Amino acid sequence: MLIHELQPKHKTKNRKRVGRGGKKGTYSGKGIKGQSARAGRKMVPIIRELIKRYPKLKGHRRFVLEKRLAVVNLDILDKNTNDGEIVSPENLIKKGIVRMIKGKVPQIKILGNGKLNKKLIIENCKVSKKAKEIIEKAGGTIR
Repeated sequence: MLIHELQPKHKTKNRKRVGRGGKKGTYSGKGIKGQSARAGRKMVPIIRELIKRYPKLKGHRRFVLEKRLAVVNLDILDKNTNDGEIVSPENLIKKGIVRMIKGKVPQIKILGNGKLNKKLIIENCKVSKKAKEIIEKAGGTIR
């Protein structure tokens, strides 16, 4: 078999040419008269400033900042820790209170829900105002 003897397995299909009358109806899929029915038309934006702003609108590119923040309440710390223990993101992951987020150690924020009766040393964690008051009242420290 030679190159000039090769043939495709399927028949080639002709491309439909729109806007020249014939088989697609009288208006050829372009509607009736008007600007959009004319040959060589170019639609110029009427509200140019709004259209120029579109790509910059919020949510256009689905750009989302990853939130790597885990929230822990004081009552959970009271149940799962001992007196004088250090509370840090690494220790909370080891105990199973907090999980890794996408393979990384999350930032931890301690909130003031519940009671705390133990002296805890808190390191590398964000703490709310109410939680800070309760921790210091119980004799704990925040580093």
